Amino acid sequence: MVVGSGAREHALARRLSSERDVGELLCAPGNPGIKSIARLVSADLSRPDELVEIIEREAVDFTVVGPELPLSLGLADRLAERGQLVFGPTASAARLESSKAFAKAFMARHRVPTARFEVVESMAAASDALRSGRFTFPVVLKADGLAAGKGVVIAPDLQQAEDAAREALDERRFGDAGLRLVIEECLSGPEVSFFVIADGTRAVPIGAAQDHKRIFDGDRGPNTGGMGAFAPSPLVDAALHDRVMTEIVKPVIRGMASEGSEFRGFLYVGLMLTADGPKVIEFNVRLGDPEAQVVLSRIAEPLLPLLVAGAAGRLQQTSCRLTAECLVGVVMASRGYPESSESGCAIDGVADAEQIPGVCVFHAATAIRDGSLVTAGGRVLTVVGSGSDFSGAIQQAYEGVSRISFDGMQYRRDIGKKALQQDTP
Repeated sequence: MVVGSGAREHALARRLSSERDVGELLCAPGNPGIKSIARLVSADLSRPDELVEIIEREAVDFTVVGPELPLSLGLADRLAERGQLVFGPTASAARLESSKAFAKAFMARHRVPTARFEVVESMAAASDALRSGRFTFPVVLKADGLAAGKGVVIAPDLQQAEDAAREALDERRFGDAGLRLVIEECLSGPEVSFFVIADGTRAVPIGAAQDHKRIFDGDRGPNTGGMGAFAPSPLVDAALHDRVMTEIVKPVIRGMASEGSEFRGFLYVGLMLTADGPKVIEFNVRLGDPEAQVVLSRIAEPLLPLLVAGAAGRLQQTSCRLTAECLVGVVMASRGYPESSESGCAIDGVADAEQIPGVCVFHAATAIRDGSLVTAGGRVLTVVGSGSDFSGAIQQAYEGVSRISFDGMQYRRDIGKKALQQDTP
């Protein structure tokens, strides 16, 4: 069973559905795109006990947890207690994502390179940190808890930094997630997403990608959950790959084990490639979205055995084969996203887009109403194009996008262009 309902879970389900050791594939709760490859089971991701009951009732042999919420609520813990094999970290290990303050303190303890930071819980403490001279501007403010990829503000000056802190701490813009804030120095350099499969003591890298967080072309406008991605990252050569594994991934896996929270699952390392070397911006304890849609297709060996070995703590290999294929994924979002979203708008052209060789369409926020496919949230679809080079992959992705329409749709028109401009360091 794949747990989740977004484009990431669609990508996981699509990949697993083609593997010979998969008998029946279920997805809870899934989405209309997943329905053609897996049996959907109604579920509430915020209720881990309900998910455990479903998994036991359906006699599921192996569970792969897609999103962070059920992991942070202890779904993996509950399944493990019942002897169920599950790929995904415990709630304790998931704190690497569910608490930015924990992650930063953990990195400090284990000397993992990251930005300088302070954690504050009141407006007075925030103002003290911002006015003290300990930080220069711009400065980064992050909600401590889970905020659906929207809890980060890059403030160019003191006024905007204090406004952002007040909105989080006093006005509860991010709810309970913003009751603590991490204030940190603003690093500069290109961003890269680096992914591994971990079994508690070992980690197998499965590729690197680059995400596009801003809503508008040219990296302008507010942050989103991600408006597109491409893989592989031209910035990650063999030397940088080895440095990330040695200086970041292995110390994290060792550190979590030494603190009694073995990490088993996907670890997403968000990196800034600074003049001083790679530094961690954030961790996610699952595949990224939209990165999953471009990373999974490049794994050139069966995925299921890797996931089972990771879940069981029995990874034997230290690497996996990746194809030379280039992939570009473009997110199609609804009107108003990321501040709001429209639902119920008819979506046309998905089948036409999927007729293009090398194009896949992954559903995120879609639903069926009166027999028709409609929008059901902010990020609606991810259209992925593939090719032997990035020029071809970009062309395929946008040809797919051109065949899809819904009222109010918005998307960036420059996804993948960075790959054409980047030189390997």
